[in-house]
Amino acid sequence: MNTAMIGGGADEPVLLGPEELASDPDHWARFTASAHRVLADLVRGGAALGWVEPPSPDEVAELLGHALRAARAGDGALRAAYAGGRPVGLGYWLRHTRPTHRPHADLQKIAVDSAAQGLGVGRALTAALIADARRAGIEVLTLDARGDNAHALRLYRSLGFTEYGRLPAFVAVGELRYDKVFCMVDLRPAGPRHPG
Repeated sequence: MNTAMIGGGADEPVLLGPEELASDPDHWARFTASAHRVLADLVRGGAALGWVEPPSPDEVAELLGHALRAARAGDGALRAAYAGGRPVGLGYWLRHTRPTHRPHADLQKIAVDSAAQGLGVGRALTAALIADARRAGIEVLTLDARGDNAHALRLYRSLGFTEYGRLPAFVAVGELRYDKVFCMVDLRPAGPRHPG
């Protein structure tokens, strides 16, 4: 696949799934290299993505390879957003591995290139991943976010996530401490089923 051919006009990003991203080894290699650049730049800028120092190219390739294998096995979803022919964001969720938690998944990463923030890329990625979770039969999709990431938390709330817990001063970035905020969206048609 020629990434120069991938659209993405000024209005909306083009979202690709695992089939398109990995249909050609060269395209996959370019995508993982671009994803590394996006993630490393965001972490250098202080983004709350789980790293204190920018991840290495190998670490990003391993992370995305795991997400791709999970998506192919029906245990995850992987999406990339392209604009102007280049990757500007990515996100993925993974199904929980514990047998009693298998109906549920965790949205593990949503990252948008700083140059594309505010253009609806994060919203489009998150909405697509929620739709992928519904199609996969996921009952509850969870995520966690750093407490100072007000923009992301507003986005998640606007897409139906609710906060279900918080660990005060749990995330350590050097001497700084931030809350870890847990959110969930219940995707079951009839709501939760549990004994009274």
